[in-house]
Amino acid sequence: MTPEIQSRISVLRQKSLDKTITIEEMREAIILMRSGRVGAAIASDTSRRKTAKKVVPSADDLLNELGEL
Repeated sequence: MTPEIQSRISVLRQKSLDKTITIEEMREAIILMRSGRVGAAIASDTSRRKTAKKVVPSADDLLNELGEL
């Protein structure tokens, strides 16, 4: 986030605490705060799609192997 956006969010937070924020300003605050989360959502989605480096065997397979011993 740029310093300008952080400053604007700070002002809007203070207005919210003072209960002087308008609906339009509240919408602006939500948009500003969510704009920084776009990159995080993309990164999170990418990491979820990665497959495990090693395949984990199923519990049934492990129990069957134990029964064969």
